[in-house]
Amino acid sequence: MAAAEDNNNKDVIPLLTPYKMGKFQLSHRIVLAPLTRQRSYGNVAQPHAILYYSQRTTKGGLLISEAAPVSETAIGYTNMPGIWTKEQVETWKPIVEAVHAKGGIFFCQIWHTGRVSNTGFQPNGQAPISSSDKKLTDLDFEQYSPPRRLETYEIPLIVSHFRLAARNAMEAGYAEAGDSNPKALGLYMAESLNKYGIAYCHVIEPRMKTAGEIFECHDSLVPMRKAFHGSFIVAGGYKKEDGNKAIAEDRGDLVAYGRWFISNPDLPRRFELDAPLNKYIRDTFYTSDPVIGYTDYPFLKEDA
Repeated sequence: MAAAEDNNNKDVIPLLTPYKMGKFQLSHRIVLAPLTRQRSYGNVAQPHAILYYSQRTTKGGLLISEAAPVSETAIGYTNMPGIWTKEQVETWKPIVEAVHAKGGIFFCQIWHTGRVSNTGFQPNGQAPISSSDKKLTDLDFEQYSPPRRLETYEIPLIVSHFRLAARNAMEAGYAEAGDSNPKALGLYMAESLNKYGIAYCHVIEPRMKTAGEIFECHDSLVPMRKAFHGSFIVAGGYKKEDGNKAIAEDRGDLVAYGRWFISNPDLPRRFELDAPLNKYIRDTFYTSDPVIGYTDYPFLKEDA
């Protein structure tokens, strides 16, 4: 009997085991990471996103939307889908409905890019706002303008932008429900979030030193994972093997996948069948084409 149980345990794929995240019952632990795709013309979600998200939906699977700016000052890239106006809310609704129709669980990632912006994206060409007046210089794929440090009296306005965006996300149909280098701050935040009943904490490990290389991570997230009492999502260049290991070793409850979910809309099924993965085409990650590199990656054949 014991030998039979051991054999059954060997057949279990940790990433494909069910998980209860608050009130949401997930059928597996593979999460669509929030991925900027820059295909929302005029900062309005487009109809082609209906197909994109529904392709990556499984019954009981968790999806996190691409980040949606909370206001005009929150924009840092072209063609990002905002969520601060009524028009934007209405364009999100059919996308959310398509995910729900297939039994998926959909969360909206709301954000403000802060100093990761330039005057060309800001109202009236003003300087980007941030907690600092120091220009961002360590990323070379965009030109960033010197930011303006927020005054204390302005902070409540930014908070209100996030509050409105969260309400708008719920109106659009999303599920109701989250940087700094110092480890102490991360631990403090993880512990502080516990009292708010947050659905999940999504943390990216510093495994990706460059766009295409994964390095050994010496800054373990385990202390944060232990400090936060809710669902803990890990991310950062994971593949099937190390994703399974993260779940099996209790280093995370869920694993978010980005690039591999872009190129493999049926990623959970491929993991289940141990099928080969489509290669992703990095050059199409941030183009504006509504099909190429977006909804044209092939699925496994039904008889695979």
